[in-house]
Amino acid sequence: MKFEITKTAEKSEARAGTITTDHGKIETPIFMPVGTQATVKAVHQRELEEDVKAQIILGNTYHLYLRPGTEIIHKAGGVQKFNGWNKPMLTDSGGFQVFSLSDNRKIKEEGVYFRSHIDGSKHLFTPENVMDIERTIGADIIMALDECTPGTADFNYAKTSMERTHRWLDRCIDRFNSTEPQYGYEQTLFPIVQGCTYPDLRRKAAEYVASKNCDGNAIGGLAVGEPTDVMYEMIEVVNEILPKDKPRYLMGVGTPQNLLEAIDRGVDMFDCVMPTRNGRNGMLFTMHGTINIKNKKWADDFSPIDEEGYSYVDHAYTKAYLRHMFIANEFLALQIASIHNLAFYLRLVKTAREHIIAGDFKAWKESVVKELGKRI
Repeated sequence: MKFEITKTAEKSEARAGTITTDHGKIETPIFMPVGTQATVKAVHQRELEEDVKAQIILGNTYHLYLRPGTEIIHKAGGVQKFNGWNKPMLTDSGGFQVFSLSDNRKIKEEGVYFRSHIDGSKHLFTPENVMDIERTIGADIIMALDECTPGTADFNYAKTSMERTHRWLDRCIDRFNSTEPQYGYEQTLFPIVQGCTYPDLRRKAAEYVASKNCDGNAIGGLAVGEPTDVMYEMIEVVNEILPKDKPRYLMGVGTPQNLLEAIDRGVDMFDCVMPTRNGRNGMLFTMHGTINIKNKKWADDFSPIDEEGYSYVDHAYTKAYLRHMFIANEFLALQIASIHNLAFYLRLVKTAREHIIAGDFKAWKESVVKELGKRI
């Protein structure tokens, strides 16, 4: 994987760059739609490419390991052959999903024991077998196994957790370096910076991760219960240390405002379930704020879903029609709302990139960020 910075914004840490993988190029800053089970819910691959303009999507190691299983994916020739997405993919390590199973998992130095949410069967994730699983899944970018501490964790727990994550990282790197990609294209390993909301821990974690000299780095354990201003502070602390010539990936974040503020602080890559999950519940994101399309006020509004939108659905359907489909529980409503929201997120980061290159990112961001938080 290669990363080249095209332009750094004035009076900001924002950067426009290009990541090159064997499955294609990714222009940063970039938002990555979440395809947990090798599919972005309610959205075809063709729509992701042509309407959403996605450049990279995610898969989840925990879910794909349990179903359909690595044997099926291996027989298919890797996850991109399995799901028909011929562009770059990233897999997280499954750590967040496992650690969210607080009543059904046990963390030990060896790894984490857990029970499947599907059938209750017992499993063990170790740094070594997670690397093997992600090798078999075959994404272009794979994540190291870490422990995601909640934003309310006390200092001692956060420190213990961070140190264990570092030991696991060493084991991940050893296993990754001693194995080969299985499908004829290269894979890249990203470590994850933890440390909860404690600046000292975040600095130590960022220094440790940076010392590993991987091709990219991730910031984890944010947007998990801490205040937004604390999240921004932690991003600043970490990005002062993470190498500037490597892409920085903020995991699981977030709102449109979060994306722009994090871009301003030097983040290059994002993922979040918000555009699809909220879309399936009737929330639409626009440059002028969010719309609850289920509200009765839209029942006779025959204007396009989003007159400023860039996807097919924004102009093909009206607000009244989309509301009707939600009220009638039609599946197409979920598809249209998901496509709209994903296309909005991808357009937002593309526009941010354009303003970074033009030299007026900071002023543009300040002019739109408050508008994005409104409710229409």
